[in-house]
Amino acid sequence: MRYVSTRGRAPELGFDDVLLAGLATDGGLYVPAAWPRFSAAEIKALRGLDYAALAERIMAPFMQGSVLAPHLGAICREAYGRFSHPAVAPLRQVGANEWIMELFCGPTLAFKDYALQVVGLMFERLLAARASHITIVGATSGDTGSAAIEATRGRKGIDICILHPAGRTSDVQRRQMTTVQAPNVHNVALEGTFDDCQDIVKALFADATFRTDANLSAVNSINWARIMAQVVYYFWAALHLGAPDREIAFVVPTGNFGNVFAGFVASRMGLPVAKFVVGSNRNDILTRYFETGTMSAGGVVPSLSPSMDIQISSNFERLLFDMGGRDAGAVERSMAQFKQSGSYAVNEEHHKAMAALFTGRRLDDEGTLKVIGEHFRATGDLIDPHSAVGVSAMRAAGIPKDIPRVALATAHPAKFPDAVEKATGVRPALPPALANLFNLSEHFTTLPNDLDQVKRFLRTNVMAKAQ
Repeated sequence: MRYVSTRGRAPELGFDDVLLAGLATDGGLYVPAAWPRFSAAEIKALRGLDYAALAERIMAPFMQGSVLAPHLGAICREAYGRFSHPAVAPLRQVGANEWIMELFCGPTLAFKDYALQVVGLMFERLLAARASHITIVGATSGDTGSAAIEATRGRKGIDICILHPAGRTSDVQRRQMTTVQAPNVHNVALEGTFDDCQDIVKALFADATFRTDANLSAVNSINWARIMAQVVYYFWAALHLGAPDREIAFVVPTGNFGNVFAGFVASRMGLPVAKFVVGSNRNDILTRYFETGTMSAGGVVPSLSPSMDIQISSNFERLLFDMGGRDAGAVERSMAQFKQSGSYAVNEEHHKAMAALFTGRRLDDEGTLKVIGEHFRATGDLIDPHSAVGVSAMRAAGIPKDIPRVALATAHPAKFPDAVEKATGVRPALPPALANLFNLSEHFTTLPNDLDQVKRFLRTNVMAKAQ
């Protein structure tokens, strides 16, 4: 399997090099040169597999030629053996043909675990095979950071530094990162937004000399391996609800577009999907795009669902490339225009094709609290603010009643206890494994939104120690 950049000027790479590279050298994102495709009969043959076995089957085509390919089954069994529910990604029915897929059964209680537990093991095995060391630099709006740290803490050949926006994550999210005691883990609270964190990470990768000196790698969803591993749970849900004999609609609360793009990949592989519904909070750049055909960034407004407080949806570039005829030049021009002006418009024909498969719905904080409260009173279950955005979008999108609708619950309610308690009167308790979280000491460095200061921190605190 070969991989190409969405901007067309980086060399084609195999899976192992894509895993370690993260971002392409031309600033683009890697995607497979061609999508592997399963027939209806091949999809039917996946029925009855447990989650780890299904993950191996779904990811194997993307890893042809990788030195990790013979170990994929063992990696999947080890990764998903740590999850708290025997189904790994359980489905809960909440209405007539309405389902919630609970993607918070991993060690850090968020959907990011489903990819990063696998990716951490892949990094360690590949680095051992190459006798190499990498510095992982990532940006987080709340959940990626803790999942990445948990997946790589103490692993040989890896140092990891996560940038989070100071004061813009929940206390639980922050503490899941900053209380980890491991010599290879480094945390930075950046005085800015998630988009500022993400811009600095991209700038670090764009500096060819620094990138080489630090041997940088990425764990954000700019890394293809993250997307690949998330494809699995779309197949998992659809198979349990009748695919490939019937279409499924998926509802995904998302800001950076990586989670829903994994669903798009599943559809490209042959999974019958009727619609993808993108759930947005008041930072609704994606919903506005699907309504207008113009991607236009505004200011980031803090919300009760901070993991979606984003105005630069990096993974949308992958969709723009694939549904725009894989015209890398057009993608590069759009990205340059967006960087310069904060806006770009998509070809009308391409926008119509996207809008036929995707739609968006938005929900403000008041509506989020209302949905959390209504869901609790109707079912007795607590849901977090991000999942509430998904539940609301599922019911507002107008999907035909005969089509199963699956909303992705992306985080455990205990990660956002204040909002949940405000909506329901019930404060969700942390699971036993995290019950001591607020008694642990935090360790992080606060830095201004300045690329040079972040570079200085990495040279002094990470790169010097790794040598």
